[in-house]
Amino acid sequence: MSLFDSIKGAIGDAAGPQGLLSNALAQVGGLQGILAKLQAGGLGDQVKSWVGTGANLPVSAEQIRSALGNEQVQQIAAAIGIPTDTVLAFLSEHLPKTVDQATPDGTLPPTA
Repeated sequence: MSLFDSIKGAIGDAAGPQGLLSNALAQVGGLQGILAKLQAGGLGDQVKSWVGTGANLPVSAEQIRSALGNEQVQQIAAAIGIPTDTVLAFLSEHLPKTVDQATPDGTLPPTA
């Protein structure tokens, strides 16, 4: 069973990876909010690689926890109704690809 299948089982089939990620990002000020927090938390090289046009550097669940802090991770988990470890694993797997896809020209889109 994949990570996404586990998450779907925990919260229902209605939410896809993008829906889950959107809900998680909304808890930290959207895409730019989470990237700012990750950069401030020491993950600037990873964020730069995801936004840039080259290869994406990986990020671990523990790196995300360290950068965001336990309280922020717990808020995200509570908001989308899944355990914190599952949220962290999901973010570490999907966030690099999502940021890369949202920044095809190597720049963040303007905030609305």
